[in-house]
Amino acid sequence: MTYLTSKKVQPKPEQLVSNSQETMLDARAGEPLKVLITRPKAKAEQLAILLANNGINSVSQTLFDYQANACANAISQAIENAETLIFVSAAAVEFANASYPLINSLLTSQQVDDSEFNNSNDEPDSETKTTPKITLKITPKTIFAVGNATKQALLALGISNIISPPAEQEHSEGLLKLPQLANVINDKILIIRGNGGREHIANTLRQRGANVNYIESYQRVWRTLPINTAKQWRAQQINCIVVTSNDILLALYKYLVSATDPTDNYWQSQCLWVVISERIEKNAKELGLAQVINTGSANSQVLCNKLQTLS
Repeated sequence: MTYLTSKKVQPKPEQLVSNSQETMLDARAGEPLKVLITRPKAKAEQLAILLANNGINSVSQTLFDYQANACANAISQAIENAETLIFVSAAAVEFANASYPLINSLLTSQQVDDSEFNNSNDEPDSETKTTPKITLKITPKTIFAVGNATKQALLALGISNIISPPAEQEHSEGLLKLPQLANVINDKILIIRGNGGREHIANTLRQRGANVNYIESYQRVWRTLPINTAKQWRAQQINCIVVTSNDILLALYKYLVSATDPTDNYWQSQCLWVVISERIEKNAKELGLAQVINTGSANSQVLCNKLQTLS
């Protein structure tokens, strides 16, 4: 686990919160926010730094690691056969690129003879004849990223013209609201993701008439947390948990149930759970979690801003 202690900051101006959030704030009046971040390592570190800079203490506990899952040939063939590419995470970009450089799949080479540029029908002089030129042409593919971190991972590879939802809607639903994905009848769409990912994007695009395929560039390897980790979190006075996927929600909930005395309902009734979509919010409440707030985005700055209003 990673611990990050907050810096002292100036009091922030009053911010508006909803009635449900006011009830939660009243319940924890005078209690400093201490956040458990369950995001993958890089994003957890990013959020932890933002929180520390704004006076909020946090503990980071990644619940899974990544492992490569697709070979170079599978990735290159899948991309070649697609017109539209959707990358669902930075990890999807990084592991696809590690197996087969993505820039290679987005460029095609074509030999062009010098005679194409010569208006004369005469044979070129043997002394001036040059070897055929190689011209690289960009393959016309539309590229989407589910969020800014994914977009930045693509930009770092030299891939540009990326379409992504606004920061306030960095999730599957936000991606599907983009006007560029409204009319996709007969489009060949490839989703680059990890193993066992959510089907919502593919199902929705198929309903809109698209031909959708997957390439799973990585797989998640879930960690087994020690039984006493939950007790450590209680000792650290964790009172808020950030969850950015349904898989993380389910894995963490199952762990806490198994690691906690059945008579102790602290995590279900008193802890605040901060999620990033309506779907995760609904699932969290169905699990019996009483205090759930939906930020509507997985963007680290959006998460930080929301946690500031709750601190």
